[in-house]
Amino acid sequence: MEYKPIGAAKRTRTARRGLPESAYWKRFASPVLVKEHGMVTWMEFSPTQPHDLLVTAAMRVQLYGARTGQVRRTFGRFTATARSGSFRSDGRLIVAGDDANSVVVLDARSRTVLRSFRGHSDPVHVTRFLPDRAHVLSASDDRTVRVWDMASQAEVSRFDGHSDYVRSGCVVSAGVVATGAYDRTVRVWDVRAARSVATIAIEDPVEAVTALAGGGAVAVAGGPGVHVHDLVMGGRRVATLGNHEKTVTSLCMDGARLLAGSLDHHVKIYDMQAMRLVHSSTYPAPVLSVALSPDATRLAVGMTSGVFSLRTRRTPPNASSESATRDLLPPPPLPAADLRIEQRRRKGLADYDRLLRKFHHARALDAVLANNRTGMTVVALLQELAHRGALVSALAGRDELSLDPIVRFLVKFIDHPRYTPVLVDVADALLDIYADLLLQSDRIAALFVRLRSKVRVELRVQQEMQMLLGSVDMLMAASRVAHAPAAAASDDDAAAMPQ
Repeated sequence: MEYKPIGAAKRTRTARRGLPESAYWKRFASPVLVKEHGMVTWMEFSPTQPHDLLVTAAMRVQLYGARTGQVRRTFGRFTATARSGSFRSDGRLIVAGDDANSVVVLDARSRTVLRSFRGHSDPVHVTRFLPDRAHVLSASDDRTVRVWDMASQAEVSRFDGHSDYVRSGCVVSAGVVATGAYDRTVRVWDVRAARSVATIAIEDPVEAVTALAGGGAVAVAGGPGVHVHDLVMGGRRVATLGNHEKTVTSLCMDGARLLAGSLDHHVKIYDMQAMRLVHSSTYPAPVLSVALSPDATRLAVGMTSGVFSLRTRRTPPNASSESATRDLLPPPPLPAADLRIEQRRRKGLADYDRLLRKFHHARALDAVLANNRTGMTVVALLQELAHRGALVSALAGRDELSLDPIVRFLVKFIDHPRYTPVLVDVADALLDIYADLLLQSDRIAALFVRLRSKVRVELRVQQEMQMLLGSVDMLMAASRVAHAPAAAASDDDAAAMPQ
């Protein structure tokens, strides 16, 4: 018997124009999730081919191969939490800070510690190489920004303008850097003149700052907003992008596009020429760091859960030379009596349909939740699992990471009138399976608390609607009673009138 693909009931919807750029960002698919030993606080791709990924988490910095996604080298010579592992422009050296107040320069190939700078009195959260490759920038919780000379291993500049923790920084141009602090300011420093040239004040502590293309402006993340300031005009604010619901923690530039990661589980992409949102992606945990490879083929996102996601952009396959040549040739003439039959290409099955066809129920559920499918498609698959009697087996045996998207889907759609009957059964099954294990995962327990709150709100709304319907019925009944005598009197008067 031929397998019939899952079909969700279609409904009429208004036409909606999609942004052409959104299709480009949707090609970053098939995420590879890698578990680290702590929160992934910083990530950066190598500026040289093959653009390996440098990940800073816990007490080490690790280099992952761009093609394989496997660990190539581990830099673990830190005595405290490592911070802000960053490449030099030639990709040969790496600089990183740590919570032991030190800054170290490492050889990217041999992992040898080449330089160690000491002078900060508190954890160092920002480290960067300057464009001249001979100096290193660092910023610390001791409220200072310092520049170190690689050759002499000495401090050559110190800036003391901030009044709180300095947690972000970037190189704007040759000799000019910008740093952001929890004192709600961004300061722009002229390294050559050893002085501050501009101060930008915002409404919230600064979590991230990055220079826009050309170096004439900076984007500043503070609170749930991203603010754009023009440095040529003295730091005047020219735009605010406020599409996030929680604090924005990281920024990344890709030509004219700005990527912003937030604690609201989203990475949003902005067109900086039009100053508008063009795409948004959702992740299973709050986002701490975002990185895009220089060739724009890989997107990495680090999260508070200690997991980072690595997505690769799919490119449409090139047509073969044979088919291209064949397409250029004119078709042979047909006899007058012949008919040309159009050959229609058969549409292939979706990934979850292929897995369901092989009775891989749990993997089919993971697949339908992984690629931002519509709620109707997910519910259709859940209905099929329940019909097969495989719903419990598909939900059982999961860890925190694989259980997270299922519970989030319930929280989002449990009150949808079309989905509620199915999702209530799914929620009951999850509670039967994992009721005794909820206290072992704070994240899953918090999601079930949100689910309970949403169900309570929906029940209260339904009760109020029932009360309202009862009141309306009483008013309608009273209205009919009041109009009945008047209607009877009118009938009597009509009967008494002479014919």
